[in-house]
Amino acid sequence: MFTGIDEVDWAALRHAYGSAEDVPGMLRGLASVDPAEREIALDGMYGAVHHQGDVYDSTLACVPFLFALAGREEVPDRGGIVELLVSIGGDGGAELLGGSYAMAHTAVRASAGEFARLVGDPDAGVRRAAAGAVVRFLDEPARVLGLLRERIMVERDDGVLLALTESLGLFARRHPGQAAGALDLLTTQSAPPYGPGLRIAALGQLAACAPDRLPADLVDTVVRLLRDRSERRPVTSDEPDRPDTNTLVGRLRRLRPSDEEGSQLLRTLHTALGSRVEDRIGLLCGQLTSPDPVDRCNAVWMSTKLFGEWRADYSEPVALIGAQLGADDDRLREAAVSALTGLVDIARPAADDLYTLVASRPDLWVQQWAHGLPSLGGPLKVLAQTGDPRAVPVLAEVLEGPAVPHDLGQVIPYMGRAATPLAPAFRRRLDELPLDSPESHERATSLLLALRVLHDRECVPGVLRLLLGTPEEARLRDVVVENSVRTLGSLGSAAQEAIPALRGLLEGEFAVAAADALWSLAADTSAVLPVLLRELTFGNARRRGAAADVLARLGPAAHPALPGLLPMTETGTVWERMAAACAIWRITAEPDPALPVLRGAWAENPYTRLTIAECIAAMGPTGAPLHDLLRAELSSVRRHQATSDGFGQGVFADEQLLRVCREALRGG
Repeated sequence: MFTGIDEVDWAALRHAYGSAEDVPGMLRGLASVDPAEREIALDGMYGAVHHQGDVYDSTLACVPFLFALAGREEVPDRGGIVELLVSIGGDGGAELLGGSYAMAHTAVRASAGEFARLVGDPDAGVRRAAAGAVVRFLDEPARVLGLLRERIMVERDDGVLLALTESLGLFARRHPGQAAGALDLLTTQSAPPYGPGLRIAALGQLAACAPDRLPADLVDTVVRLLRDRSERRPVTSDEPDRPDTNTLVGRLRRLRPSDEEGSQLLRTLHTALGSRVEDRIGLLCGQLTSPDPVDRCNAVWMSTKLFGEWRADYSEPVALIGAQLGADDDRLREAAVSALTGLVDIARPAADDLYTLVASRPDLWVQQWAHGLPSLGGPLKVLAQTGDPRAVPVLAEVLEGPAVPHDLGQVIPYMGRAATPLAPAFRRRLDELPLDSPESHERATSLLLALRVLHDRECVPGVLRLLLGTPEEARLRDVVVENSVRTLGSLGSAAQEAIPALRGLLEGEFAVAAADALWSLAADTSAVLPVLLRELTFGNARRRGAAADVLARLGPAAHPALPGLLPMTETGTVWERMAAACAIWRITAEPDPALPVLRGAWAENPYTRLTIAECIAAMGPTGAPLHDLLRAELSSVRRHQATSDGFGQGVFADEQLLRVCREALRGG
């Protein structure tokens, strides 16, 4: 297995953490009789030699030895070694990356015949890993399909059969001209007499490769199969005991779902269904009403990707997720809370269940951590994010407690006027903050946000104390000062006593924020405009964009800034161009210079769309040339911040964008 290993100059090779002189020890550890030593060795391979998928010269040097280990039946856990080889070899795109990635792909592909032999290995774990490897690296489609077909005929291990089914789908996607045979096998596997797990797996692959072969009653079929599978699933895992090592491999094993196979089956199907949102909602509802809590837990985790990526009416699945909050299973309850976090208005169908949990479990109001400040407990946070007024008395009680969560103020923007009674408690907490404590600086931002949203006019002395008294050397001083200035600005004329302090900030790094606040307090063009003009000329990109935002607020009074704003629409970053265009329109009321800039920014960066939509809404009828953008956004079923890899973020921001688009079209 290790012939020639000592002839390699490992010390001259590199991995993620420097010299690769420790790699021979890792390779030998993979063959150890001690399970813990094998796991530590595999963890080291992933952590250093193949760190986050990277390929080093030491990675390439390992490939022959890994193949030698994979081929020796006396070596335990060879399935993990085959998986490592597959990861090192990468996918078809590795060749496009060039360099060491292409070399690794070529090296693994050169020995792909070994994978063909391992498809029939006595070890089920090896057969499982080899099934996908032959499709990825053996460049003989007819032979590959023959190997898969032969193995399906004789295979008895359910895990290997599932891997073979996934490999058939991969084959169909890689070789569309020769996919018919693979699709026929998948169609056969999707029907009786095959078991429910294998049928779900086959349907998931068909959904991705040949949706025309799916049954008309797909959702009902899958839900029925899922429940049949749950009834057959053993209560205890038949996996062998594994060492409890403090490794990435060990941690991932402990974190994985209790029914990892079922989770993977459903994730594959949901991903393949893609934009068939109604089918996916129906499937989720079927899963969430399963008698099996494991199935329901898997469904909850499936929902997060769906909610984050696609727009739809989710009231039914959200209500069903809310019903899981009363489960005795801590894992299911925590999953439900996690899935509802950040949904804001969309989570309202779960509000009653959230309140029931919050009212019955005061121990969940605050989350204590071994390190760092306490945070707001998940159920209470989600209830507050829905804007439910029942959260207010509970938040008041938390504010009076000994350990105020550092992020409590962050839920206040969702509460609206219902949170007004909390203002005195937030003000008192701000007044009590020691100015020389790092923890105080972390808490200050959240408290200031709450007071800003609540427009608490009586907080001015406390905010000024923080603004003027935070030590220069404080780690978060910049954040504290900027948020203090913004809070004062939000209070308008009620904060007149802060004007001298704000004027003192007009020459430093907080100049734009101070100018913004001063304009709100006194509308003094002579004090504010020179500062903003200076920032347009000499500030960095962030400050130039911020200055443009403030100039937009000045309106016609900012006319002298036009010579500085116009070049920004052509040469700045997308954020600068957008800010400058909005400012030019608000200053001149002439839409023509702004329209093409806003259209370009909208297409270039989806994260600009909410701001641009707000600007179009403010334009009224003159924004009509851009209304096609708003209509197209409203007709899209995909969230505007969903990424190309299928993950979505910013559900709240997306819902805000849709609301503004509708309002703009009604007003225009």
